[in-house]
Amino acid sequence: MTALGGGVSIVPVSSKAELDRFIRVPMRLSAGDPNYVAPLMIERQESLTAKGNPFFAHADVQFWLAVKDGRDVGRISAQIDRLNPQTKDGVGHFGMIAAEDDPTVFEALFAAAEAWLRERGCRAALGPVNLSTNEEVGLLVEGHDTPPMFMMSHDARYAPGRIEGAGYSRAKDIYAYVCSVADDLPGPILRRVRKGAADGVTLRQLDMKRFDAEVRTLTGILNDAWSGNWGFTPTTEEETQALANTLKLVLDPRLTWFAEIDGEAAGFMVLLPNINEAIRDLRGRLFPFGWATLIWRLKVRGVKTGRVPLMGVKRRFATTMRGQLLPFQLIDAVARSARKLGYERYELSWVLEDNTAMRRICDVGGAKVYKTYRLYEKALA
Repeated sequence: MTALGGGVSIVPVSSKAELDRFIRVPMRLSAGDPNYVAPLMIERQESLTAKGNPFFAHADVQFWLAVKDGRDVGRISAQIDRLNPQTKDGVGHFGMIAAEDDPTVFEALFAAAEAWLRERGCRAALGPVNLSTNEEVGLLVEGHDTPPMFMMSHDARYAPGRIEGAGYSRAKDIYAYVCSVADDLPGPILRRVRKGAADGVTLRQLDMKRFDAEVRTLTGILNDAWSGNWGFTPTTEEETQALANTLKLVLDPRLTWFAEIDGEAAGFMVLLPNINEAIRDLRGRLFPFGWATLIWRLKVRGVKTGRVPLMGVKRRFATTMRGQLLPFQLIDAVARSARKLGYERYELSWVLEDNTAMRRICDVGGAKVYKTYRLYEKALA
């Protein structure tokens, strides 16, 4: 424990009990926010440990708690991902930032994270990244009036000002788009999509009988399609498999589509049910009746919203006529399936501000930006 000014102490997380406290910090801070959705404790306990998250195999990670007057008043993480290309440029990440509206607390947390990164040779800090760039990224700066979708953050309105007050400036904005399932693609595109697949193009749903092989196919397309994106970190098969295994219980194969060109896997799109809609009143707890409640809400009652966290077309196909139509064919196939299942809205996220290709697809498809998340950076002298 490190005692700092203002009565704030910084505690490195080193035990399961401290990790549980770390997870609960935003739950307490956001208890009065009607749009905050508490994550499931069991999921967070797994995702934030090396035993449950393959990310730790290629990253160094440290968590801290801020304590004042015997209360946990904030938290932060710092991590160095050896697979992230930014690491070679001396960039380390901070994440998991949440604190009371007190500049002293924010400054103490950032001081701890920055010192840790600096000691390991980092020359700049970038974040929030929770924990990987393939997981939750960015701080919510616009769109606090609606609940977050699954695996998207929801931060206090005062947090941007406090982070900037700690010496951070805007690095990059990322967007969440929302789309009505009831709305078809624009007429000219829809006519092209539905007149029949081009020669050599096949669309198919996820085959659950070949689940592991399908995950490997998805990983290959993802790493190829996203390889040119700013800050992209290749995802390992172990990471994709771990996420897929976690979501297997709620994954609907009718909402995961692959596209093949001349027999080669060329693209995919995944629409996940918005688990946040189903767990919103569980307060992070699955026991004693949470599991039954969750499964009933997802499988029987159903949810009305979903999120597209993963979508891509291999780069060598993306510039061809057939490849350029694939995203719209996938969107139409997923939307039609979602409509039959009673979905009303879905989110496409997250999309980098300078990812003009994906933003054009969203705009043409009728999706609208409704949340903005921000990445901040600071030079570490």
